[in-house]
Amino acid sequence: MRRRLYALSTLVLMGLLALPALAAGAEEGSNGEEDFDPALEFELEPYVSINLGPLDMSINKAVLYLIGASLICIGVGLFTVRKGLNLKPKGGQNVVEMLYEFSESQIARPTLPERNRTFERYFPFIATLFLFLLVSNVFSFIPFPVSHETGVFPFGIPDLGLYAATANINVTLTLTIMVFLLTHIEGVRAHGGFGYVKTLVPPAPPAIKPLIFVLELLSQILRLVSLSVRLFANLLVGHLLIIVSAGFVLLLGSFIGVIAIPVGVFFYVFEVLLVAGLQAFIFAMLSGIYIGFAVEAPH
Repeated sequence: MRRRLYALSTLVLMGLLALPALAAGAEEGSNGEEDFDPALEFELEPYVSINLGPLDMSINKAVLYLIGASLICIGVGLFTVRKGLNLKPKGGQNVVEMLYEFSESQIARPTLPERNRTFERYFPFIATLFLFLLVSNVFSFIPFPVSHETGVFPFGIPDLGLYAATANINVTLTLTIMVFLLTHIEGVRAHGGFGYVKTLVPPAPPAIKPLIFVLELLSQILRLVSLSVRLFANLLVGHLLIIVSAGFVLLLGSFIGVIAIPVGVFFYVFEVLLVAGLQAFIFAMLSGIYIGFAVEAPH
């Protein structure tokens, strides 16, 4: 009896895990196999158009996902505090305290120095950055009616689809620019303007100091690329793999294409359990390293 229940629960779990992998491609069947294009899932059609001169402030699904992740972070925090904090935590307080301790001990403490109260000043920022990216990444693997197709639901509601706000280079680049500016602001605060520039050139023979200074400036600029593109590319590729796996079910037919379901489930589980948290951790960790390195005395 236990074996049957175990087998049944396993099948149900696999079916639930397969749903996001199939949701992104299921609507393509009504338009024909040749219409399947996974890149269309990342197009940002405005739900509400708002143009302020050259600025496009329209509300699209990327904005909705960012708002959703923000509301989850704020809502869980307020709910935990309003419910009351216990000396023996349980339920949601356990999760919040675990994330807080992880952010402090594994990200902020190893990267932010105590010099000039840097840890005290930037721990809330680094912890918030980590939690926001973690929630945003995990949130992106839940199927919502945000597809570019319609037809399954009435009243013109979009079909189910997967989307990640962090798979948009504008989002990751904005966060990176914020970290970049804070890094140099804190460096100038700690060393002064001229003193901070001097920290960019380590002790070396005078003849090669200009070359080292140019290379250091180039490395500072390349941080904008490496930090933003790493998060963007990992989330984009992960979602594309899931959507393409779902599309194989339609492109190869119902009998042969069914072998793509376990592949999609594998990618889905891999992305949710490893990539979503790992990329949030790496982004927050590197942000703390950059800020901490700018404050430390030159070596």
